[in-house]
Amino acid sequence: MIQIMQDKDMFSDNSNDEKGHITALAPYSVSKNSRRKNLRKAKSGRAALSNPANRFSHYASDYDAQAKNNKTQILTETTKQIVTKNNSPDIGFKKSINPYRGCEHGCIYCYARPNHAYMDLSSGLDFETQIFAKKNAAERLRAQFSKPNYKAETICIGTATDAYQPIEDECQITREILEVFLEFNHPVSITTKSSRILKDLDILRQLAQKNLIHVTMSITTLDSSLARIMEPRACTPQKRLDAIKTLSASAIPVSISLSPVIPAINDYEMEAILEAASIHGATCAHYIILRLPLDVKQLFSEWLAMHFPDRARHVLSILKSMHGEKLYDATFGTRMKGTGPYAKMLQNRFNRATKKFSLKKNSPLLSTQYFVPPVPSQTQLDLFEDITKTTLQDIQPEYTSSIAA
Repeated sequence: MIQIMQDKDMFSDNSNDEKGHITALAPYSVSKNSRRKNLRKAKSGRAALSNPANRFSHYASDYDAQAKNNKTQILTETTKQIVTKNNSPDIGFKKSINPYRGCEHGCIYCYARPNHAYMDLSSGLDFETQIFAKKNAAERLRAQFSKPNYKAETICIGTATDAYQPIEDECQITREILEVFLEFNHPVSITTKSSRILKDLDILRQLAQKNLIHVTMSITTLDSSLARIMEPRACTPQKRLDAIKTLSASAIPVSISLSPVIPAINDYEMEAILEAASIHGATCAHYIILRLPLDVKQLFSEWLAMHFPDRARHVLSILKSMHGEKLYDATFGTRMKGTGPYAKMLQNRFNRATKKFSLKKNSPLLSTQYFVPPVPSQTQLDLFEDITKTTLQDIQPEYTSSIAA
């Protein structure tokens, strides 16, 4: 297990050094007593501190009443189309699958939270407790792969919500989907922050034999205390590193996603996370800065004020410096990395670290040559054979009589 040793003089509580350069802040400068008090205020195992009304409704559900129950409710969703197409120019995939809507991991920074508004629910506690399971996902995927004109290309699983969140133990939807990928020899990429992926190691190994699988493990911190309040129901950082090691040992290519990088919260860990991932077998890496679309601004600000009151304003100030004095700018090309001095500093650090730890920046290309095209049903074959047995002489009398008539 890798431990991070910090020099007391390495970080400062000031936002700028003597030369005016932006500096990182020491982790957890809030007293232990204050942290314990804040954790008692927060609901057990949940990150959101409110349940704001969604953008399509003025009604906000009772946060305290719902938090008192604090149970995850699994709802069933029947989907007509399981594969989502992506046209964003700054995202490296064209098709994706999310077996679940909502995520029990409860990461406070999750950019997918506002999607719960489409279910007339809040992006706050609702997103963490009201989870929709797409029970017919495997069935719809098999139907799509079976279309006569379908062409195989890598599909990414878990790009919005984690396919291996806790309810996967019960629902097994992700495993059913992977069985379809294996059945058709179709390439697939998985993004997760859960060691539960190892439960499907038998399928992943078979896919890896034909270069049909790639896994991206998301690690935001090596500090389990920070992880517990930032992504409360995700597995510990060490378990994720162990999962990388196991996957790599099984000849399954693994990348590390350092996402999101949060100024003055986890940015100081960039090099340590990349080194740990490399040691455990990761071969590629990428990072994304914190994104705060729509309701996530409020949710993250509330969380920041509770857990890091000493630096809340400083964190938001740096974020604004990367987005043209706004907390978030959704412009393609800059929303993922930001602009300005701080963004440039992060990019330079990342470039040096990936070079030092021999991490590539592009994920490996997966194979499509083994894709098994759909086979017509026997009924269709029988009909075709019956037609070919019919000779021109057999139909000539009818044709002639019709002309005579």
